[in-house]
Amino acid sequence: MGATSGTNLTPERQRLSTHQKALSVNLDPARYGTFAEIGAGQEVARWFFKVGAAAATISKSISAYDMTVSDAIYGKCKRYVSRERLERMLDYEHSLNVERLGVSRGDATAFFTFADTVSAMNFKGTNECHGWMGVKYQAFPGDADNTIILHMRMLDKENPLQQEALGILGVNLLYAAFFLHHTPNLMMESLLDNLTTDRIEIDMIDFSGIEFRRVDNRVMSLKLVQLGLSGAAMFGPKGEVLQPAEVLRKRPILVERGSFRPVTKVNIDMIESAREQFSQEPEVNGKEVVELMEITMRNLLSDGTDIDLRDFLARADLLSTAGKTVLISDYFEYYRLAAYLGRYTNEPIAVTMGAQSVRDLFTEDYYKGLEGGILEAFGRLFTRDLRLYVYPLLEADGELITADNIHMPEELKNLYRHLIERGRIRGLNNFDRSVLHIFSRDVLRRIKDQDNSWEQMVPPEIAEVIKKRRFFGWREKS
Repeated sequence: MGATSGTNLTPERQRLSTHQKALSVNLDPARYGTFAEIGAGQEVARWFFKVGAAAATISKSISAYDMTVSDAIYGKCKRYVSRERLERMLDYEHSLNVERLGVSRGDATAFFTFADTVSAMNFKGTNECHGWMGVKYQAFPGDADNTIILHMRMLDKENPLQQEALGILGVNLLYAAFFLHHTPNLMMESLLDNLTTDRIEIDMIDFSGIEFRRVDNRVMSLKLVQLGLSGAAMFGPKGEVLQPAEVLRKRPILVERGSFRPVTKVNIDMIESAREQFSQEPEVNGKEVVELMEITMRNLLSDGTDIDLRDFLARADLLSTAGKTVLISDYFEYYRLAAYLGRYTNEPIAVTMGAQSVRDLFTEDYYKGLEGGILEAFGRLFTRDLRLYVYPLLEADGELITADNIHMPEELKNLYRHLIERGRIRGLNNFDRSVLHIFSRDVLRRIKDQDNSWEQMVPPEIAEVIKKRRFFGWREKS
């Protein structure tokens, strides 16, 4: 999709019930394929049987629940509820359809395979309720294949409700793939039709194939958060979408929040200094730390209401150039970010921030929405093994502000000292003093003013990309 700004450009679409969507698929003479579902009944296929005319749509419906049987069909996997298992299901069943039916009806049939592998709530209610879902299909008869894969978390508290939500989501996905594939924005919006975000969260989606050759999956990741389908989404240094649980599970996590507009030497020094100190902590030493550069939705709003996708992709490209994994989140409050990360790991979590951000963190007005105010917020933030690493601030008069001499309001000094003494707030002492004068807003101003001194304030590879792609209004000095 093009890098244009705004959700307001999304056209209106017809709102259909789940019954209407399933029937529309069944009545489309071109659609014919397989349903392969593991883990929560055949809830998606059931909709297409239920509404009628399913014989014109379903070539086969299979549910290989037994692990030995599933392995015999699709091959062994490390985990049965995984992207690897889903992709094997899609590839195997779709190939069979084309192989067996291509000659007899390929000229008039657009083949598809729908698959899901799910861990719905068990009898004891002790398991993680999530799953992978996808469709591999031809948009038109004889066309090259397209694939949509998503990961969802099921939030209902009862197994039958989770099964119901899964069935509705599957119908939504198929209808979107077949009838809305030319408008990815509408596809995304339609996924939770007849559902709510209290029932289903989608934290990863990946589009590939000829119909989606212009789709940037980083933008789709952003869209998940923008639409409220998920509180956060993640993509890697190569722009690949990542499923957060698979990246974060049981690993120590280090986060730097910023605008990264653009990525500067300070941004890099901050994460590297924090990583060096965090990795030496006894609870972390020897373990592989996950580093995340986090951008909040508030940091992406260009005018308070809308997102400039060109600007977002510029930042994403620069973070990719720096080899960083990016987290897009709607968790402006740090305690909400901590709760999100704590969902995936019991290992230590660290957040690195500048001294000015620490001052802001102790602004009581931010917590007026909480009954317990700042104390409740900090109680939530520091309930886990979380620590803040404070990067120093060089004031205009040359004074160096560190974790030890940050000015705090009188009524919060004791709270701050308590957190320092408990090791929950720690100063970074391995920073590069020569870069402390650099601020992103100053770099941005110099770029726009054609002041070439900005090039010394960002890593060389970042400067090269900014000039090559003319990011942030850069232009050759006349």
